[in-house]
Formats: sequence, C-alpha cells, structure tokens
Amino acid sequence: MALDVHTRDLRYFLAVAEELHFTRAAERLHVSQPALSKQVRALEQRLGTALFRRDQHRVALTTAGHALLPHARELLDGWARGADALAAAKAEQRSTLTVGMSTSPARGGLLPAVRSRLGTTHPQATTRLRQVSWDDPTAGLADGSTDVAFVWLPLPDPHRYDWTIVAEEPRLLALPAAHPLAARPALDFADLLDEPFLALPPDAGPLRDHWLALDARDGRPPRIGAEVAGVEETYEALIAGLGVCLVAAGNAPLITHDGVTTRPVTGVGPSRYALAWRRDDAHRPLVHAYAAACRATVGG
Repeated sequence: MALDVHTRDLRYFLAVAEELHFTRAAERLHVSQPALSKQVRALEQRLGTALFRRDQHRVALTTAGHALLPHARELLDGWARGADALAAAKAEQRSTLTVGMSTSPARGGLLPAVRSRLGTTHPQATTRLRQVSWDDPTAGLADGSTDVAFVWLPLPDPHRYDWTIVAEEPRLLALPAAHPLAARPALDFADLLDEPFLALPPDAGPLRDHWLALDARDGRPPRIGAEVAGVEETYEALIAGLGVCLVAAGNAPLITHDGVTTRPVTGVGPSRYALAWRRDDAHRPLVHAYAAACRATVGG
C-alpha cells in the first residue's frame, strides 16, 4: 500500500464518506464536483482498492472504506490538534511576556542577562516590565496582570505558584543615621523589640510578617510606626523618624543616602528573592523559557 497520502486526500475522502453525496461534499469543501471525484479516484488508485460504490442513485462505503473511515478521522483530528499546538507555540514565541516586580532586580545585571539568554531561544519574544506596589506581594501574578514576577518570599497562597530562587541575602536594619542605635556596628534583633517598625500594607500578608520578623519576636506584637508601599515612602518615613525597618542587603543602596543608614542584625534569618510564575502557566513555552534563562543566569 502506498503511504504517501496527503491530508487533503483524507479530508476529501472523509467529506464524501460523511455526506455520501459527491455534490454536497464538494460544496462543503468549496471545490468542484469533478475535481473531487477525480481526487477520490486517484486516492483509490494509490491505495489499490475502491472506497466507495457509486451508481446513479446513491454512494455507499465499501468494506475498505468503512475500515479506513475511523482512522482517517483520527489522523485528521490529530493533525488539527498538532496544527493548533504549532500555531500556539509560534504565537507564544512572538508574544510579549510581562515581567512584574515590586523592587528592581538590579542584582549583578540580572535582567539584561536573562533577556539575552531568552533571546537565543525565543528571538522574536519581547519582555515588558511592570512595577507593582508593595501591597501586592505577588507583583501582579495573583490578578493575572503579569506572567512572571520577581518577588520576595514567602508568597500568599504558595500552592498557586512555582519559583526559582534568585538571591538569598541577609536582612539588615535600616534606620536614621541620627538614631542612637546607629552608633553600634551591629545589632541583635532582641534589642529592637520595642522599636517602632515600618510595615508593608496588610494586603501583603505573610510578606508583611516576614519583614516585621514575627518569627523572631517570641509572640510579642510589633509596634507599627507607619505603613509603606514603596521605596520613596520607606525613605521618607525613615527620615521622618517614624520607625526602623528590615531591608534585604541587595536593596539597601535604594534607601541608604542622605541621612539613612543600615546595620547588620543578628537573630533573624535571610531574605529570599525569587522569580515566580503561576503553576497553571508552567506549560507555556515563553514562561518556561524565561524561568530557564533565569536559572541559568544565577547558576541554579
């Protein structure tokens, strides 16, 4: 049996088999009836058997036609699914990936390095950066406004997300340079329990608790001096003496200027910065590729 049958031949065969009428099948396929008849006869010749019985009154499938019919449907359905998957993959490669962040991941040129790696596998893809307020600890992942995001752990509803760690950094204490504690070269968190702290908005959930170091307070509630939702607000609140705050070492340069300083602090664990994405999107080629490029860049 010849094996070089085209999908067009199978589509023509299927239309006639389902309509059992060459004229109606030709109208369904938007071809002429003589062209369809010629194509079906050519298919029968290649297969070495008749697929239809024809007379002046009716068209019927032969035994060979009945045998071929379910396989023709399966092959055409499979090819349609394959064509859809290919189109989706091509569209994905050309699409724009929205990258969320609450603070800039400027660590060691991370963003341009990831973008460069992504360009080698998806040259037609583009990335769009979106700055998100600190009251959304998922940096846009939760509401779907971003596709991947640079976030601080822990995340709320962690079962919804996957992530790869970008950096693990000690938490420092940020405070006004004129604060009495600034005279010390290093601090223990136990000495800070009575200090007013700057806090993220309540919507930040477990991330608010992390930066208040609730796990290091032995059950003592923190004193909240002010709530902050961005770098500028944090700096202004520190300068105003409204409180102190923990900050990741990599973010310290964002606020340590003109009257604000940082000190090492013991008694609290490190902070973890990660690239995260929704688990439901893990199959998306561009999301997968961006995560892989990020892992390769940070060596994880």
